[in-house]
Amino acid sequence: MSKTIVIGSRGSDLALWQANHVKAKLEAIGLQSEIKIIKTQGDNFFNLSFSKLEGKGFFTKELEDELLQGHIDLAVHSHKDLPTESPEGLTIAAVSEREDPTELLIILKDCVDLSLQFSVRYNGIVGTSSNRRKAQFRSLRPDIEFEELRGNVPTRIQKLRDGNYHAIILAKAGVQRLQIDLSEFHVEEIDPVEMVPAPAQGVLALQTRSNNFELIEALQTIHNKEVAETISVERKVLNMFDGGCHMPLGVYCKKEDGQFEVWTSKATDDEDFPERLFLRSKTSEGLAEQIVDHYTKEKNTVKSLFISRELSEESFFRRSLEKFNLDIEDRSLIRTFPIINTFDSFILKQVDWIFFNSKNGVENFFRLEPVIPKRVKIGVMGRGSENELRHFNRMADFVGESGDIRDVAESLLPLVQNQTVLFPQAKDSLRTIQVQLADKINSIDLPVYETVKEKEINQSSADILVFTSPSNVEAYLSNDNVIFANQKVVAIGKSTGNKLEEFGYTNYVIPYSPDEIGLSEAVYGLL
Repeated sequence: MSKTIVIGSRGSDLALWQANHVKAKLEAIGLQSEIKIIKTQGDNFFNLSFSKLEGKGFFTKELEDELLQGHIDLAVHSHKDLPTESPEGLTIAAVSEREDPTELLIILKDCVDLSLQFSVRYNGIVGTSSNRRKAQFRSLRPDIEFEELRGNVPTRIQKLRDGNYHAIILAKAGVQRLQIDLSEFHVEEIDPVEMVPAPAQGVLALQTRSNNFELIEALQTIHNKEVAETISVERKVLNMFDGGCHMPLGVYCKKEDGQFEVWTSKATDDEDFPERLFLRSKTSEGLAEQIVDHYTKEKNTVKSLFISRELSEESFFRRSLEKFNLDIEDRSLIRTFPIINTFDSFILKQVDWIFFNSKNGVENFFRLEPVIPKRVKIGVMGRGSENELRHFNRMADFVGESGDIRDVAESLLPLVQNQTVLFPQAKDSLRTIQVQLADKINSIDLPVYETVKEKEINQSSADILVFTSPSNVEAYLSNDNVIFANQKVVAIGKSTGNKLEEFGYTNYVIPYSPDEIGLSEAVYGLL
């Protein structure tokens, strides 16, 4: 193309970063461009909640009008701000790579309580205008209050600095793009598997006129086809629910080992407990329809559920099932007992890492009141163990989020290779992760508790059986109990699944993550 391409952009720092990012991409393929700043309705209404603005074109309409009138050639949008259908005469010609869709929780340092999930003080005030974020955050921290938060990224951070909130939630991508220094705050990352992002979060959309064939063809050089395929699932779910970003809907799709993995979180409003679903498929075709069908179908065939763990009234898992009126039978089939009262603290001077594969390991290790050197890092298996660690005012340096110990070991290995790792664990532990990391680390096993089977373990007739450890499977099935053909089974991780297979049961579901969120997603998928 010989002419200079005119790029339309909003005037915020982040929007201009995005426009300049695209400008640099165009220059790399030999296309000259310039940026024209255009003000949108969303830039004018600073006092309205995003629930009244997002997803309705408030941040995009003026850019699209300029395109249609021929005043600009290309509009750069945050893809999540776009309505699901382009106006007649316009098309999304290309999408960018996807920035990290993680959310950042930015907390004033004097409002931090490490013992609580997300580390915000009890009854804290969190700034966000996203109903999606409110619903998901509230489901994990029901004590939190929310206040509306508007303005560009630096303005929002300044409002936190001024003390208007105890914490705020921002997209990590925006903070990274602007290279903002957050060292004065306590910052925690919320993984997209834990807080499901908005459809197409972290992706730029390059929009032009449908008849600008020369530019459309040129843009294919910088078009990311894989991102386009995954966010098409997310955007189609949004479109089929007929909602904009005001809907408390999160959809996140990624491609892993040739399969599409999709997390969905949907609520009716910001105070409704979100229904969470995880699906895996070899193809993206029909995946959005499958998700929406599951949310809209009648769920009256499952009446009861058994879980091999006592649940508190505040349990995320229990609360996630309340709206379905299930009869929940929660009872552990094992009891745990500490087996040591002290250990040689010199061990801790020799180790680089401590790794816990269960909440029981965390509890029984810290009961010993260990003095851990500051240089020693801590890893845990699952967010349940991570939250147990918080009770001792400790933060995990590594959280294994997969239900497959092989995936966890693969993620952990680069951090611990050729180092010494202490494993506080159960007596007669399966040592699954040590086996996976054999010859790559120096491991020290420290049995701190043992499990004992309950004397009486009755057969459960529940429609769904949820087993939370290999020990619970062993206790249930070695006691002359059986799993009936009509019972659906969830095993919290691969080790638990392997134990089921030892007893001849191969038809079970493993949640993506070995925690109550993962269990909720797995059970919801069976309703």
